[in-house]
Parts: sequence; C-alpha cells; structure tokens
Amino acid sequence: MANKSLFTTKGAIYTSVIAVIIVVGGWTLFEWTINRIYVPTGYSLRLRYKGPPLPFLPGYNKPESKTGFARVDENGSVLEKGMVRELLGPGRHFRTPFYWGRELIPDILVKPGEVGIATSKLGKELPAGEYIVDGDLGETEFKGIIRKVFGPGRYRINDYAYSFTIVKTQAIKDQSQTKYAGWVVIPTGYVGVVTNLDNNPITGTKKGIQKDVFPPGIYPTNPKEQHIDIVEIGFREISIKANMMTEPDGSLIFDEAGEPMIAHDGSGISFPSNDAFPINMDFTAIWGITPEQAPNVISKFGNVAAVETKVVMPQIESICRNIGSQYNAVELLVGDTRQEFQKATTEKFQKALIEKDVTLLYGLVRHIYIPQEIRQYKQAAFVSEELALTRMQETITAEMEANLREAEQKVELEAEKVRAETDKLVANAIAEGQKTAKETDAGTQRIVAGIDKDIAVLEAQATVVLGQATADATRMQEEAKANKFKLAVEAFGSGDAYNKWVFADGLPEDIELNLIFAGEGTFWTDLKGFSDAMLGKQHQQTKSMKPKLKK
Repeated sequence: MANKSLFTTKGAIYTSVIAVIIVVGGWTLFEWTINRIYVPTGYSLRLRYKGPPLPFLPGYNKPESKTGFARVDENGSVLEKGMVRELLGPGRHFRTPFYWGRELIPDILVKPGEVGIATSKLGKELPAGEYIVDGDLGETEFKGIIRKVFGPGRYRINDYAYSFTIVKTQAIKDQSQTKYAGWVVIPTGYVGVVTNLDNNPITGTKKGIQKDVFPPGIYPTNPKEQHIDIVEIGFREISIKANMMTEPDGSLIFDEAGEPMIAHDGSGISFPSNDAFPINMDFTAIWGITPEQAPNVISKFGNVAAVETKVVMPQIESICRNIGSQYNAVELLVGDTRQEFQKATTEKFQKALIEKDVTLLYGLVRHIYIPQEIRQYKQAAFVSEELALTRMQETITAEMEANLREAEQKVELEAEKVRAETDKLVANAIAEGQKTAKETDAGTQRIVAGIDKDIAVLEAQATVVLGQATADATRMQEEAKANKFKLAVEAFGSGDAYNKWVFADGLPEDIELNLIFAGEGTFWTDLKGFSDAMLGKQHQQTKSMKPKLKK
C-alpha cells in the first residue's frame, strides 16, 4: 500500500509539472505568435482599446471614451475604451488582438527646405474668430491649426488626432506685393518684414505688420500665422536724364557751340525759367531704406519698387520744377546761383523723403541744358571777362616771375652766407676740439707723473723696508749662530774641548789608525814597515773596488 501511495503521489507531481509546462508553453506560444507585433523602423504602432470579444471576460462593460481617447489611471489600467494617444515606436510589442486594435502608421518625414504644419482634429472648439491653437503634439486642448511649425526631422503623428501638412517655400501674391511663408530664406542684404495674421498671446504681439524685422537667416514660418516680406535694404541709384539727338549711326548731334542737342521727347526734367526760356536737366538720386524703415515702407507703399515710382521720382520732378522756375536761364548757367539751386534742391528733396521715412544719401543736379542763344550771349561775356582776367593774370604772373628771380638771388646769397658761417663754425669747433684735446693730454700727463712719483716713493719705502728686514734677518742669524757656539762651548766646558769635538766629528767613519813605534835612531828603519802597511791597505781597498766577473 505504501508503494502504491508513493507511486500515486509521484504521478500527481509529474502530471502537475506536465500541466504547468503545457500551460506555460502554450501561453508563450500564444504570446509570441498571436499577441506579438513587430514595428519596423520608420513606422509607429497605433493602439485602440476595444475590450474583450465575449461578455463574460473582464473589461467587457467598460464605457466608451467621450473624447475618443482611452482614459488610463495612474497604474496604467484602462478605464475607458478608445484610441491610445501615444504611439509605440519600432520594436517588438505584445498586445492581444482580442482586446486591442493594432495599426501600423508611417512616420512623417520633413526634409530640409520644408516645414510641417499640424492641425488638431480633437478637442474643444475655439472661440469665434480664432483658428490658431497653442501647444505641441499631444498637448493641445482645442481643435485648429497648431501655431508651432515643425522643422526638418522625423515625427510620430497620430493621424486620428492630428493632420499633418508639409509645405516648402510659399510665395503669396497680394496685388503688387509678394509675401513668403513656410521655409523662408532671407539672404544677406535683406530683412524680413513680418505680418501677423492673428494675435499671439504667448509673445504678446498683435495682428498686423510688426515693428521688429527678421535679419538674414532661415525662418520656418506657419503660413496660417505669419507672412514675411523680403525687403532689400541699403542704397540704390535712380537717374532722370534727357535723351540726346543722334545720327543714324548712333553718334551724337552737336549744336554750333559744340553742345549735344536734346531730343525734346519729354525725357528728363523740363520746366520754363522765370524769364520764359525752356530748361531741361538731368538729376541723380542716391536713396535707400534702413532696417528700421522697412516696416513703415511695406505698410505705406507695399514694396520698394512702389517707393521709387510713387515717392522718389515724383518728388525729384516736382522739386526741380518748382525751384528751377524761380531762377532765370542765366542764373542756372553761372556758378554761384547754380550752386545755390543745387543746394536748395537737395535740401528740399531730403526733407520730402524723410517725411516719407526714406533716406536720401545724395541728390545731384547732373546737367542743365540752357538754350543756345543764352549760352552764346553768356559765353561771349565769359570770353571777354576771361580775356581781361587772362591779361591781369599775365601781368601778375610777370610780377611774380620777377619777384621769383629776386627771391632766387636772395636765396643764393643767403645760402652762401650760410655756407661761410658754417665753415667758420666748423673751424672754430675743430680748433676748440684740438685745444680741449691738448689740455686733456697735458692733464693726463700731469696725472701720470704724479702717479709715477707716488710709485717711486712707494718703491723707495719698499727698498728701505726690505733692506732693514734683510739686515735684521742676517743679524738674527749671526746672533743665533753665536748663541749656538756659546751654548756648545758651555756644554763642553771649554773652547779647546769643543774644537777637539768638532775635529773628531769631522773625521771619516772608516779611518784606520796605526801606531808605529820608533825609537831613537830607528825612524827610517821602521819607515819601510809603515810603507808596506799603507800599500797593503791600499791594495785591499783597490781589490775590493773591482767588480766581480760572472762565471
């Protein structure tokens, strides 16, 4: 019975293990085949919670969302059925199709040179008259066009909530104006005048043309919010000139005075002088617009070309005619009054452009065409005056020539004086220098002699000192010797003893003494023995001094 019970227990365990393996394996298989969905790169996964398909499954009775989006609590549990606001990115995701609706959505790609404009399709209705929505994707509260523009990049857009439009550079024609939006490029030398199509509560700007301009650069602009006028700043030239009469070959036709003849075809600026002569003239204006003036120019005239046609050219013609008609023909020809006309024209023209918020750099009267009869009369008078002036100038020139020659002679004379004075100063300087050099040399010799004298004195003193020192040394040596002899004599007791000691001390160490006895009358007989003895000793010494020969 025990074995049977044990077998039953093991079988139950095995059955349980197998059941767990089947359940886990079946769930894993179900999860990786039915529930798994793969999102490739460039796509996103949009989910919609629809609840279980059968009434007895949990979550079946959850209500539908009124906003269209599923409501989720803090723990991530779905409270209402509907679309999930956030999209899932590329990769593997596990959502069962029985509870979730699954859909792959391609991402929005905005390329360089493009901008994206998003429109919220869900949310509250905007107040009447408003159509711009503030906020970002996934954060909007109202329906409408989102104010923010989206530059180049990849965007994950839930098209259930937002529509997305890609725009490039848009040119909006408005009568004679061209405004730009979308991808707006403002080149160097230009500024952008901004026109707001709606109020902006975030920046506080109002609808209409803005005072501040955009400097050169790239500006992604929402076409539903802003338009930009690209305005060239700086100075430009405009000339109003009369046409000349020409031959068929294109060469100019000249009158008898050699002046080119005008065509009288309405070109240039024409007006009568105050003495009723017809006058034609050319005028050139250098005018321009600053960045600060650009918004006012766009507001008043629409564009820069309109400023030229509506302001600059009419003012040139009007001012030149009004002021020129106040002068007679001769006054417009001669220098002083013509200069006065030029100044008055420029000042009034500059004042008129300032009132229009336009800058004038130069206003120049280029040429005034006077009738030939006036020019001939005035030229004859000028010729007479010039001849008189010429004669006067010739006289003055002759006088100046004489004065020049006299001045040249004076200059030459003064030059000679200067040279002589210079030579004198140079000689004096040389003599003074030589004198100073000799005085310096003599002083130097005196100093050297004094030094030599001092040296001789020092040498004499050194000789005396040296002689005294030598004498003292000799005296001291002799005294030392005498003291030594005195001490020696005292040691030996008497001078005779000391002398004997000196004599004995001076004998060689190898001296040999032989005593030879000689009696009375035997000296010569014993002398032979002395000689033999001395010779024998000498022979022994000689023998001992001979070197021994090697065998």
